[in-house]
Amino acid sequence: MNEKQLSKRLARVGDFVPDKSRLADIGSDHAYLPVALVLQNKLDFAVAGEVVEGPYEAARKQVRKNGLEEQIVVRLADGLSAIEQSDAINAVTICGMGGTLIRDILEAGWNNQRLQGNERLILQPNIGEKNLRNWLTDHGYTIIEEDILEENTKIYEIIVALRQTNRVAYSEKECLFGPILLERRPAAFNKKWQSELEQRERIVAQLTRAQNTQEERINQIEKEIAQIKEVLSNES
Repeated sequence: MNEKQLSKRLARVGDFVPDKSRLADIGSDHAYLPVALVLQNKLDFAVAGEVVEGPYEAARKQVRKNGLEEQIVVRLADGLSAIEQSDAINAVTICGMGGTLIRDILEAGWNNQRLQGNERLILQPNIGEKNLRNWLTDHGYTIIEEDILEENTKIYEIIVALRQTNRVAYSEKECLFGPILLERRPAAFNKKWQSELEQRERIVAQLTRAQNTQEERINQIEKEIAQIKEVLSNES
């Protein structure tokens, strides 16, 4: 992967970034996404944020190599602290992390007012999507689009959210599966949840055999197993 040829996953994330956006890409990984989108004339401005020195330097090098220093600012900062008010950011991408970490980044940005609430959020968690959707619904966001895709034997979800006038309260089931994915159920969705079902059944078997039985956790996982079976049998 490079700035000229994004991975399938990042290219799909880029599809959800509106034209002429001012983007903050947090955890930018060589700044591949903002560089590619600027080269496509899709962005007016971008911030590439990195919290670790090595990736920060790699992102700076990538921006310099493409002569985009005036359009892309690379900042060494923790999460959304990379955003300054003068940036006038209206889109945020956070990709390739766990859903719980993305949630924590959003929460910190919300609390320190780096996240204003008027940005489009394009989020690609590797795991823990339910935690992320719970945060979105708790903070008044509407999930306006979702996608799921397979690349190199891994399955990824993409969640796009905006705060809108009418708040949507998602159910526990919708937070687990995704309200839009639950309606569409593409092939990758069924493949993912068949694998998740088998994984949860193994966990329950292990917990049941353990000396210190964790009844509460077993009950929660068994509830999710029932929900997955219902969805996979198209009886929801």
